[in-house]
Amino acid sequence: MAACACGRGSSFAPMDCATGDRLRARPPDGTYFRLTLKTPPAIRIGRLWMTPKASTAGHDDAFRLKYSGSGSLIKQGTVAVQAAVTDFLKQEDNPVETLPKGDSWSVHKFGGTCVGTWERIWNVAGIIVNDSSLRKLVVVSAMSKVTDQMYILLKKAENKDDSYEADLAQIHKRHTESAIALLKEGTELDRFLDTLKSDVQNLQAILRAVYIAGHCTESFSDFIVGHGELWSAQLLAATVRKRGLSCTWMNAWDILVVDPTTPNQVDPDFEASVKKMDAWYSKNATDTIIVTGFIASTSDNVRTTLKRDGSDFSAAIFAALLKAKEVTIWTDVDGVYSADPRKVSEAVILDTLTYQEAWELSYFGAYVLHPRTIMPVMRYDIPITIRNVFNISAQGTKISSYVSSNAETSLHENEPEGCSSVKGFATIDNVALINVEGTGMAGVPGTASEIFGAVKDAGANVIMISQASSEHSVCFAVPQREARAVAKALEEKFHRALAARRLSRVDVIPNCCILAAVGQRMASTPGVSATLFSALAKANINVRAIAQGCSEYNVTIVVDQQDSVRALKAVHSRVYLSKTTMSVGIVGPGLIGGTLLKQLNEQAATLKEEFNIDLRVMGILGSKSMLLDDRAISLDSWKHLLKENGEPADIHRFTDHLRSSNSIPNKVIVDCTASADIAKYYYQWIKKGIHVITPNKKANSGPLDQYLRLRDLQRQSYTHYFYEATVGAGLPIISTLRGLLETGDKILRVEGIFSGTLSYIFNCFNGEKPFSQIVLEAKDSGYTEPDPRDDLSGMDVARKVTILAREIGLKLELENVQPDSLVPEPLREGCSIEEFLNKLPDYDEKIEEMRAEAERCNEVLRYVGIVDVENGKGSVRLERYSRSHPFAQLSGSDNIISFRTKRYNAQPLIVRGPGAGAEVTAGGVFCDILRLASYLGAPS
Repeated sequence: MAACACGRGSSFAPMDCATGDRLRARPPDGTYFRLTLKTPPAIRIGRLWMTPKASTAGHDDAFRLKYSGSGSLIKQGTVAVQAAVTDFLKQEDNPVETLPKGDSWSVHKFGGTCVGTWERIWNVAGIIVNDSSLRKLVVVSAMSKVTDQMYILLKKAENKDDSYEADLAQIHKRHTESAIALLKEGTELDRFLDTLKSDVQNLQAILRAVYIAGHCTESFSDFIVGHGELWSAQLLAATVRKRGLSCTWMNAWDILVVDPTTPNQVDPDFEASVKKMDAWYSKNATDTIIVTGFIASTSDNVRTTLKRDGSDFSAAIFAALLKAKEVTIWTDVDGVYSADPRKVSEAVILDTLTYQEAWELSYFGAYVLHPRTIMPVMRYDIPITIRNVFNISAQGTKISSYVSSNAETSLHENEPEGCSSVKGFATIDNVALINVEGTGMAGVPGTASEIFGAVKDAGANVIMISQASSEHSVCFAVPQREARAVAKALEEKFHRALAARRLSRVDVIPNCCILAAVGQRMASTPGVSATLFSALAKANINVRAIAQGCSEYNVTIVVDQQDSVRALKAVHSRVYLSKTTMSVGIVGPGLIGGTLLKQLNEQAATLKEEFNIDLRVMGILGSKSMLLDDRAISLDSWKHLLKENGEPADIHRFTDHLRSSNSIPNKVIVDCTASADIAKYYYQWIKKGIHVITPNKKANSGPLDQYLRLRDLQRQSYTHYFYEATVGAGLPIISTLRGLLETGDKILRVEGIFSGTLSYIFNCFNGEKPFSQIVLEAKDSGYTEPDPRDDLSGMDVARKVTILAREIGLKLELENVQPDSLVPEPLREGCSIEEFLNKLPDYDEKIEEMRAEAERCNEVLRYVGIVDVENGKGSVRLERYSRSHPFAQLSGSDNIISFRTKRYNAQPLIVRGPGAGAEVTAGGVFCDILRLASYLGAPS
């Protein structure tokens, strides 16, 4: 053994020396060491190791050594043997450890849900053990619901409800059972259970005092509820050691120092906290620390808490104290969503957020992090990652800073790829708008100060402010519950101004919702606000107020509370954070409607994956029954479901069901009937914000006043009304006509074969078969209506001519377009379909004569509709055309339409193609649905 004593000319700092006499860390120059040797191979003073020379080994010689400053120890001479060791040197034999700081540390925080059961605590311990960081500090919350339960039992004690004792016993039992399940047996278990029992006994005594007094101070309350964190930290630390990793638990009451600023907020004292942490580490040096979240102490050493989201705040503070590399907040979701997934099922996990984006989303109610949590880590640019403890394979959301934007590229340096200009959306529900208005406000200094001073006196929280530049009105939002008190305070404050009419009124607009769009790149991306407001307008949502800061980190919009979810869905979908989702109602699941449902089913997957369009059929209405579903009807089995689970048809309930699906902002009804009664509902549907798509010609060819009223309503709103299939089935007739008109062309004449049925009949009517036989074959082939007279009467073509005439601007009624009927007059009424078909051959001779006469002139018969724009007339008749004419070149059931315009006068514009059949017509309707989707935000 060696006894040693030390004297020095300057203070001693811990240091290392390799074997021999070289130093690892330099002490102050001129430091003296006196060493007494008793045959050791080597000796240590503090962290200083020296090996004596062989000649001195075994002798009681003392060496007086001095550090020269050159990195070596110099022998100074022999002195008398020293028999005693000073107390100072004893302390140096257990040197002080200095707390390292920097990237070697990673900080983890586990919330109450993460440690809610013993199984979850075991999994959390596994995450800690498997973390490869050199050093780690783990902040842990109380087991789930324990803090709430502590507050409840405390309230019971204050209210002299002695059931608090049973509640505390239940909490004791829960922790005891968890400890036994985790630690099994041994010293760790005994130590924890003893501590737990002692703490519970102390709490029983304190709560008894509260019960007797009927009151509890805030500091006592904080002391009581903070025990949940004490127990979970100790239990987790013991479990980590059980899993083979050395660690120590830290009581944040002894470390974190905070200054209370308001009843609900504290500010950390970093300087005092880091001193306490340095002192703690000098005695408990370890590479893994388990620390209590939520709790802290004041500068007077009074126990307190970090208030709301305190454990997250704890993690951020400790990360700042350590200047850690990163912070991981472990929770029960995969990261931060682009919108509340409970409201927007299509919300996506965001890969990245800036501190400012996270701050804004948090302010507006999104579950990200409390804004104050972000402040400590921002000081040292420490990233925070939100991860799912139950799905550790998910990478989570990383919150960090981007370098300032580059004005030339409108991109941010260090910004990950794929960042959208709008990162996410959040809402604050149940707010009221307060509007203070009056011409006397303009140019009067201090008016705004007086307004918000009155609001402060009422104890209300202002969430958003919007002021007109003219200063004529100031509008701001407060929680709904505080609205009346604020209005009363303002009326009292400005009663003279109101009486004198300098202020005209103080209005309260209740039942509102604040919608916030957040994104750092919004400032450098033109048209963001236009996109948002366009999406809301297209969803038929009225905007009450708007606010936007010059930084453009967020655009804040106030809408009616009843529109909250629809508004959120509309803007979320529009900026491509999710699929463009449409709620579809099908009226008339017959031949065309059924074919459309088949086509929708076949294309559903492709539309989702390639075009970001999600079409959900929420209702199918037949003539006798209907099928409704809150999510989406299975299109694989809709016929079976309609038959087995359908309910009596009710168009009003059908409409209400489709309109009430608030989770989907875009709603469309597709009318696949030929019913005039159904067409009467279009006006009502559009007024309610439901888009309408139809091949039904009755609305656009019905009474002119009703048509004009319907189109005026549609033009005044952002609700769409598409009816391409009313004229050309799958051919782009309406869109071609509109394109000509919108580009300034003047329509002179539209002429065409508009009926696929009559096209087929006259293409086949070449003298080889009688006219009646061709009609019968067309019916058997499915080209005609069930009653062929509906086609032969020409009324279908007359409706199409009326629709086109009205599109051009002619104010024609259907009765102004009298078609030449191909139905013999005796057979038009009073006989069944079968009788009509049986008697039709009797009239073949007349039409055969017409065909033969045309053939002698090298011409063919064609049944055409004509819009004579120059004369303001429409007609439908059987005409003769030269065999060289385009109308004579048709085959099958093709349609052909000729547009003669100012531009296309010498050579008319021709549109030709299939114009009949369920597949073609349903395809035309499907195209209108996709066109609507592109208007609503899907890629066009």
